Amino acid sequence: MRTQSGRQKLVLIGNGMAGINTIEQLLTYTQDYDITVFGNEPYPNYNRIQLSYVLEGSKSIDEIILNRREWYAENVITLFTDTTVTRIDIERQRVITANGMEAPYDKVIIATGSKPFILPIPGAQRKGVVGFRDIRDCEQMMAAAKTVKQAAIIGGGLLGLEAAKGLVSLGMEVTVVHLTDTLMEKQLDPTAGAMLQKELESQGIRFLLNTRTVELYGEEHVEGLRFSDGSELAAQLVVMAAGIRPNIEVATASGLKVNRGILVDDYLQTSAPNVYAIGECVEHRGECYGLVAPLFEQGVVLAKKLAGVETAPYEGSTVSTKLKISGVDVFSAGEFMEGNDHRVLRFHDDWKQTYKKILLKENRIVGSILFGDVEDASLLAKWVNQQAEMTAEIHERIVGGGCCGSKKITAADAMDDDEIVCGCNGVTKGKIVNVIREQGFTTVEEIKACTGATRSCGGCKPMVEQILLAVLGNGFAGSVAKEQGICSCTPLTRDEVVAAIKEKHLTHVKEVMHVLEWTQPEGCSKCRPAINYYLGIVWPTEHEDERESRFVNERLHANIQKDGTFGVIPRMYGGVTTPAELRKIADVSEKYDVKLVKVTGGQRLDLLGVKKEDLPNIWADLDMPSGYGYAKSLRTVKTCVGSRFCRFGTQDSISTGIALEQKFERISMPAKFKMAVNGCPRNCAESCTKDLGVVGNDGGWEIYVGGNGGIKARMADLLCKVKTEEELMEIAGAFIQLYRETGRYGERTSEWVERIGVDVIQQAIVADQANRHALHERIELAIAQLSDPWKEVLQNQELRERLYEPIHKP
Repeated sequence: MRTQSGRQKLVLIGNGMAGINTIEQLLTYTQDYDITVFGNEPYPNYNRIQLSYVLEGSKSIDEIILNRREWYAENVITLFTDTTVTRIDIERQRVITANGMEAPYDKVIIATGSKPFILPIPGAQRKGVVGFRDIRDCEQMMAAAKTVKQAAIIGGGLLGLEAAKGLVSLGMEVTVVHLTDTLMEKQLDPTAGAMLQKELESQGIRFLLNTRTVELYGEEHVEGLRFSDGSELAAQLVVMAAGIRPNIEVATASGLKVNRGILVDDYLQTSAPNVYAIGECVEHRGECYGLVAPLFEQGVVLAKKLAGVETAPYEGSTVSTKLKISGVDVFSAGEFMEGNDHRVLRFHDDWKQTYKKILLKENRIVGSILFGDVEDASLLAKWVNQQAEMTAEIHERIVGGGCCGSKKITAADAMDDDEIVCGCNGVTKGKIVNVIREQGFTTVEEIKACTGATRSCGGCKPMVEQILLAVLGNGFAGSVAKEQGICSCTPLTRDEVVAAIKEKHLTHVKEVMHVLEWTQPEGCSKCRPAINYYLGIVWPTEHEDERESRFVNERLHANIQKDGTFGVIPRMYGGVTTPAELRKIADVSEKYDVKLVKVTGGQRLDLLGVKKEDLPNIWADLDMPSGYGYAKSLRTVKTCVGSRFCRFGTQDSISTGIALEQKFERISMPAKFKMAVNGCPRNCAESCTKDLGVVGNDGGWEIYVGGNGGIKARMADLLCKVKTEEELMEIAGAFIQLYRETGRYGERTSEWVERIGVDVIQQAIVADQANRHALHERIELAIAQLSDPWKEVLQNQELRERLYEPIHKP
């Protein structure tokens, strides 16, 4: 049934990750097919793994799309969305849809995925009861969160916990109801399950374990759950997350052999000729898989089979799970519950909240659990898959230690080329190695743009970096050389100094230098301000700012100029001033013989040519806050006119800019910090080159970070989109606090974002709601400790004399 072009007709039933990944791989081997894809959702192929981000609001539907409609067109693929296939006419080789369409085929792939298991209990069909499997489910839950407050999740597996995470972030009271006494009992033992429960409870999720739901009560709409012991739980939203079932409806209607799933052989062929199946809908050698990696492994085999490329058969997958649940790293592979025939290696650090467990059978590794520290996850997955024999070298890797100079086994070294590195996008190690060698890539960003690895959740970024290092050797500068000390006075890095301050409870600059054995007892102009800053970050309520350790500009609240005079910049919130303030500035400028009044790029006035001895009095006469044009803190918040006056404005950028400036002024940061707020996407205030830029639109605000318009110019990255000013303020506060806590002294956000990666920042602030709240609380604590230093100078004669004397008069 070849077309006029001579190509065969291939029909894909299902537009999900498994099916489209198979098509992507097929296109790398052959162009010998005219491809038609049927999907029963109104969207192109999207990342189902990231539905929890859509639910919590940190990502939009558009942001989780993997293949846009343009991709289908570019690859000459005919896409039918919102179209359900009901059966396959095997004899006539036709695919039949619910709306009567018929599509002929030479080969057909069934990739219909799975469906949520709905408990067969009374009330399960009431309104307010949903599954958690697709975008429609997310939309129902998000709509419910706007009108009701209590939610129950039935099922404490991965899906249930992700749903709970999303609903808590939407402000709901969430209780997870689970049949057993251990969360994720199919992947975790009781110890790891209890650690996970404790962490999630700290994030606001409640749990009812060993609890069996027997009824959902209410009238038309669900009002609560009733349990086997007679107790009840009020809930106006119930999410069924008690498991999934292969979607075999098309196969059953077509007369194919099915059991739990669609029965396939080692080349993914069903019981009918030219009909193949892949993904969560299939059963292979008695196993059905619900994780991404096995589906991509199946896709490799099927793509080669369809392309006529020689391939080894699919022989099944060793199931391993590497997850990040609400900011907690969890890994499980193979067997995880010990029996009489197992030997167990177990390491439990309750202080660091880490747990390692390795199961041996006849001295071979057959299973593992990692909690909190999953650095060895890829290695253990490989060893479990191979049932590798435990050796002294493997034990050393797991436990740590070993002889000096011994080479540490890396996960990248141990991986085979056909092993999946990026589970979200099905990218193998071999593919990454090839693009590094063939295209000369040296950065993670280049690999992401070409292969998609790290594009989605970002969890594989460390592995991609390891592969870069393994391929390039000394040519990769990512983390090869040891970081230098913060200055020539010490070999200690920023992280080592901060760790020592915390561990030894050091509270003064000189104490840090003495205890950490500075080579220069008094330090230098580079390290003294840095230590003073780090002390303030670690001990916000204990450390008293040591102004003598600050740079001269910060001590005097003015910018020293090349002729020894100073520039004074009073703060004008959001670039807004009044006639009274302008008169005052004019009067002061005449009184103190100011040489030049300059409008700055930050929408303020700079009074230049001020004598040092006049600084205290000029500030007293101005009676305006300092604009901190000299400090490592918030300098300016540039704003456009916004919706108050501009005909294009959609948001009140002036009010928002003033609110941001008033909230975060005077807070210390690693380097100077600039903001901008635009009332519409025309971007008149130039948010794209600011440390934190905000752009208003009809639906809310876009937040950009890491921009720089200076010597090392850099366009800002989109961090996220928010709907309200309250969300904007919280995200801004969390971003600033994360920068304060992890930035190196003197490091601009543009450098900091490049160093740690925008994906890491998004995970810490946008995806991890609990971490964002914690960061926001810490910056609020720091703000509460602030005072007006320029007022202290005016009111303290002794301080004035110490800072401003001796005055060198002509």
